[in-house]
Amino acid sequence: MKKLIFALLMTGLFSLTHVNAQDANTNNDETYSKWQARFRVIAVAPSPDDDIDGANIDISTTFVPELDFTYFFNKNLAAELILATTKHEVEIENGADLGYVWLLPPTLNLQYHFYADDFKPYLGAGINYTIFYGADAGDLDDIDYDNALGFSLQAGVDYNLNDKWFLNLDVKKIFLKTDVTPDNDSANDVEVTIDPLVIGLGVGLKFN
Repeated sequence: MKKLIFALLMTGLFSLTHVNAQDANTNNDETYSKWQARFRVIAVAPSPDDDIDGANIDISTTFVPELDFTYFFNKNLAAELILATTKHEVEIENGADLGYVWLLPPTLNLQYHFYADDFKPYLGAGINYTIFYGADAGDLDDIDYDNALGFSLQAGVDYNLNDKWFLNLDVKKIFLKTDVTPDNDSANDVEVTIDPLVIGLGVGLKFN
């Protein structure tokens, strides 16, 4: 299902590029910056699920700074690399404390940007590779999280303050699962769905 959603959105983005090619060419006298950088504060809210009978894993929401860089291939089509790291408390609801784990989830999205005066909405889709590190096992003797590949959907808007600076609101949904091994016992591996919603607000800078 995730692959189907990803493929459909990517097809839609390239279709928009084709449909708007003539319009983009007629406006090629309008300058744009090939590079942008944004600094955001993000809320990362997981939507956890698992395959444990009779138990539910809970993963905390966290607030962290995030940095991203965007490169524009043309006025409308761009690629964005998102960099941040988050720490999440993990527990079984009404049960064991599973400590915490750090996530490093670099995400690369392909975006299509629209223009409406000082507003620039955009849609995006891409891939995510999450590295789990610094895990604390809580009530267990040990716990291990497998690094995992996921997909990302994105929507956002930039608002120009001037020729260089702009404000940004961004929402991403990352589709992510990991296999969790408690106490070095691979026979008891648990598949945990994380699927975080990431909401960010920040400021950006355009440069060539």
